[in-house]
Amino acid sequence: MPTDLAEGSTSNENTNKENANGLQVTSGQPVRRETSIRLPEDHGAHLEQGIEWWYVTANLTNDSGETFGVQWTLFRTLMPSVSRQSQVIQSQEIDVHNNAQAKIDSPWWDENLYFSHFAIQHQQRHFAFERFARAKQAEIISEPFVAKIDDWQLASTNTSFLPLALTANAKQDGEQYQVRLTLANSPITLHGDKGYSQKTESGHASMYFSYPFLEVSGELVFAGIKHQVTGNAWYDREWSASLIDRNQLGWDWFSLVTDKNVAEDSGEKQNSQDNRGLMVFCIRGNGKKSRQVDHQKGHPKEQQIDNSGYDYCSGSQIAANGDNQQIAGRDIDIRALASVELGGKQYPSKWRLTIADQAPIIIETVTKDARNRLSIPYWEGRVTASGGFSGKGYAELTGY
Repeated sequence: MPTDLAEGSTSNENTNKENANGLQVTSGQPVRRETSIRLPEDHGAHLEQGIEWWYVTANLTNDSGETFGVQWTLFRTLMPSVSRQSQVIQSQEIDVHNNAQAKIDSPWWDENLYFSHFAIQHQQRHFAFERFARAKQAEIISEPFVAKIDDWQLASTNTSFLPLALTANAKQDGEQYQVRLTLANSPITLHGDKGYSQKTESGHASMYFSYPFLEVSGELVFAGIKHQVTGNAWYDREWSASLIDRNQLGWDWFSLVTDKNVAEDSGEKQNSQDNRGLMVFCIRGNGKKSRQVDHQKGHPKEQQIDNSGYDYCSGSQIAANGDNQQIAGRDIDIRALASVELGGKQYPSKWRLTIADQAPIIIETVTKDARNRLSIPYWEGRVTASGGFSGKGYAELTGY
C-alpha cells in the first residue's frame, strides 16, 4: 500500500501557492465552443487539454442525525516541461557519445501527472489526504467507467454509468477515515453553452458537465467510528487548457442543492421546472481584493468584508430534470459578509448572493477551517443556503 500524505505534510506555503497557480494556468489545447459533449467518451481522459478532474462532493447524515462532508477528486495535469527538461539533460549526455537525441520513452510517463484528494469533515474537524501517480499507476476508463489511483476509486457498478461506487481510505494519528458509498439517480446537466463554460473575460473556457442530484448511501468511518450514511452528492466533470489568466488569483465556486424535505414538509410539490440546483463560479483578480473591516474588536478572527467584486462570474440554475438556465455574469452579485482568519489569512465564511431580480441567498460555511493543506492548498467544505434558495452544498476557494 502507498503512504497517504496527510494535510499539513508539505510545509512551504509559498511553494504550495506557486504550485496551485501553475496548475490553474496550465497548458494544452483550448477547448472549442463548437465541441459537443459525447458520452460515454467524455467520461474518460482528454490528454490534449492541460487540466482535468473527476470531482465528487457530498453532504451526508447518519442514523442519529449527525452530518458529514466528503470530497474525492482525481486530477490530471499535463506536464510537458518535465519531458523537455529531461530531453535537454539526456541529449547533452548523449551528444558526448555522438548519439541521437533522447526523449522519455516509457509506459510510466505520458507527460501527465495524476493525483487524488480525499477529504472528510464532521462538525469542526476536517482531514485531507492525497496520493500521486504516473501513467499505469492511475487508471481512467470511459466505459465501463473507472477513475482510480490504487484503491481510491470511483467506478460504475455495471455497464451503465450510474450507479457509481466510491471507495477511499486513509489514516492520520492512528485513526481510520474511510468511505464506501453508492451514488445513483441523477440527471446530467451541461453548464454554459451546451457544456462549453467560459471562465474569464479574455476567453478561457472549459468543457463542464455535472450530475448534481446523486442519491448517496453507504458506510463512512470517521476517526475510527463507523456510520451508516445517506445524503446527496454532486459530481463534476471538467477539462480545459487553463481556467484563469496569470494575473488572476483564483476562484470561488459554489454548488447548492435544495433540501427536498423542505418542500415535502411544507406541502409544496416539486416538478421539472423547479430550480433544484445552483452553481456559481467567480474569478478573483489582483484588483479585486476585499477590504477587511474589523467589526468586533473582542473577536478579531471574524470580520465583516466590504467586497469589491470579481473579475468574471458565471452560473447555472438547474431544474430537477437536469435542464439548466445559464446565468450571465452581469446578473450575479456576490458579496462576502464575514470571514475567518486561518493561518494568518482571511477566508470568506458567509456570502450574500443575488441573481438578477431574485431574492438574495445567504450562504454560510459549516466547518470553518476546511482547508486542504496539501501540495496544492485550497479551501473545500460544506455550506448551507437560506433566503432565496434553501438547501446545502459545497464551496471551493482557491488562491487565498
